[in-house]
Amino acid sequence: MDIKRDKYLTDLVNRMQNGMIKVITGIRRSGKSYLLFNIFKRYLLEHDVPTSHIIALELDLHKNKKYRNPDTILEYIESLIKDDEQYYILLDEVQMLQDFEEVLNSLLHIRNADIYVTGSNSKFLSKDVITEFRGRGDEIHIFPLSFKEFMQIYSGDVYQGWAEYVVYGALPLTVTMKTEEQKISYLTNLFKETYLKDIIERHNIEKTQELEDLINILASAIGSLTNPPKIQATFKSEIQSKISLNTIRQYIEYLEDAFIIKGVSRYNVKGRRYIGSPLKYYFEDVGLRNARLGFRQIEENHLMENIIYNELRSRGYSVDIGVVEKRGTADDGKEYRKQLEIDFVANMGSKRYYIQSAFTMPTEEKIMQEKSPLVNVNDFFKKIIITKDVMNIRRDEYGIITMSIYDFLLKENSLEL
Repeated sequence: MDIKRDKYLTDLVNRMQNGMIKVITGIRRSGKSYLLFNIFKRYLLEHDVPTSHIIALELDLHKNKKYRNPDTILEYIESLIKDDEQYYILLDEVQMLQDFEEVLNSLLHIRNADIYVTGSNSKFLSKDVITEFRGRGDEIHIFPLSFKEFMQIYSGDVYQGWAEYVVYGALPLTVTMKTEEQKISYLTNLFKETYLKDIIERHNIEKTQELEDLINILASAIGSLTNPPKIQATFKSEIQSKISLNTIRQYIEYLEDAFIIKGVSRYNVKGRRYIGSPLKYYFEDVGLRNARLGFRQIEENHLMENIIYNELRSRGYSVDIGVVEKRGTADDGKEYRKQLEIDFVANMGSKRYYIQSAFTMPTEEKIMQEKSPLVNVNDFFKKIIITKDVMNIRRDEYGIITMSIYDFLLKENSLEL
């Protein structure tokens, strides 16, 4: 089944011949290798790049084992560059290569070579290449399938598609599986046998149960404000564990490094400053989050919020949680100050959007509750409420736009509507 990843192909095309190492990062099984060796390679061939000018090596394959030696691979690549035309070097699982930093540095000095790499396992994360080649590494972060990409290959209607997407997520291989049993087994085993094992091996973790308990706590609390002290209190009261704050902070960092979760900071909109702890944590794939909890906590409102967050990030926005202060006078004449939360503040260059995730708004009271934080933001940036309710896109007297989750996820440039 051919899955189109047009957004990421465009990202690669826009970076062609920029003199930097293009590093495709992302959670394992998100489609990094497929993007590079199927989609991008096909693009090159369709745009008249000769096969002889595409040097592609999948270094995890046994037949390519000899090329893991730095001298051997450099000699091989240099032997294939026979003229002054442009060559494209595609290296998959570059962590298999001994002294990969030195090899990539050497390749950067080949004037007519354009370099693309992927790689991730317990000993190496694709983010390590970015760190090693700061200033010379250009990151393309790939997410699991967006809902729009998912619906391109899903055979049911959009509502059936959403019901499946919110439970099993969108890792490419999961989407191609036919039965619920297959999906459940795959996601459960993938979390335990790949992601968890990678982190344990990479960091030589001995107290593995504490790591597993922490993942469960974070998975149960998506969309909720938390911090290490609060998590420590949960360990103490519910698990009777004496885990240290430093260990909790380290484990969270390990999970973020592996792209399993992402912490989101709070931003004071009027004060124009970041607020420290607590944060919110979201999962890169909601199917993995659900699998971690045995598919027992399918809270669709929180999962929708997680999906909106991932969609905004995949569109290239930096995303914060907004905090805005509301001042007023109570019925008894006393003045009050109240902090209101905006689910997401999405920024890209000069663009900014204030976004509320409202699973359903059945009453006028609920509608005003969702609008209140947005009404109290006194600037000209667009303010949007996204709801699971099926409705036409509409704008109210405050200029606040309300749209369904389906319009937001499926319509191109939905934030501009």
